[in-house]
Amino acid sequence: MKKWVIAILAISLLFISIFSGCNVKSLEKKGPIIVASKIDTEGALLGHMIIIMLRKNKYVVIDKLEFGPTNVVREAIKNGEIDIYPEYTGNGNYFFDDTEKEIWKDAQKAYEKVKNLDLKKNNIAWLNPAKANNTWGIAIRKNLADKNDIANLSDLAEYINSGNKFKIACSEEFVNRPDALPAFEDTYGFSLKKDQKLVLSGGNTAQTEKAAYEETNGVNAAMAYGTDGQLSAFDLVLLKDNKNVQPVYQPAPIVRNEIIKEYPQIRKILNPVFASLTQEKLQKLNSKIAVEGRSPVVVARNYLKENNFINNNNNE
Repeated sequence: MKKWVIAILAISLLFISIFSGCNVKSLEKKGPIIVASKIDTEGALLGHMIIIMLRKNKYVVIDKLEFGPTNVVREAIKNGEIDIYPEYTGNGNYFFDDTEKEIWKDAQKAYEKVKNLDLKKNNIAWLNPAKANNTWGIAIRKNLADKNDIANLSDLAEYINSGNKFKIACSEEFVNRPDALPAFEDTYGFSLKKDQKLVLSGGNTAQTEKAAYEETNGVNAAMAYGTDGQLSAFDLVLLKDNKNVQPVYQPAPIVRNEIIKEYPQIRKILNPVFASLTQEKLQKLNSKIAVEGRSPVVVARNYLKENNFINNNNNE
């Protein structure tokens, strides 16, 4: 009899140990994860999607959205100051000063290359990208395009070189990065003087395009991105890059590899969200923020609810 009692007690203690262990594990703290973004409309939108999804899955998240321009957030993730932020595949050409320029114009090859290079050199993991291309571009006022028959950047170069009035609102990054405005100038054969550029702080095209719309300080053109949704509302035309200067810029979350190793489930949490985003969807979402004035967190949350990534009661 005593043996049976001892056996039952032993089994009971075993079950208690197992279940209490499970409970402890389920209550283990996940994080904190420091999420950042660049200072632009789409960066804030995607950053909020990342934060909402992580919090839904019980991660402790520190919000550092709109952290800074590309070079600032890039150094921050390399130095371990932040853990994750949305980046663009085409920036690999800039980060690694790669000589194989044509690879960056192929979406899949560009993604594979930057993913492999960043993991090998910086221990940074790239998750799956969205099916969209947020490339650099130049937009001009529609009345200017119509009056002068300007449809592409070759047309624009001819217009500028003929001595016509031109002034672009843009960011310092756009002016200084060799793969941005300098690449357009070199390829299309035009050169802008200092007084033909209105350089705004940050990299938010909602500001540059608004300046062109309002003709601020004589501006009639704007730095633009491929997924901007406010161009038509601002009566602007995005000019075709007819010589294919620009790489493909697909947005994707990038994460310090130490974080991914500790929390590999982050891939399963974020990959489906970014896979659901297309060029058209991002343009519409960006428009809600830049044109309609909605908060990026509200637009992000509504998208996640409408696409069944979170339920209607989730207000993270």
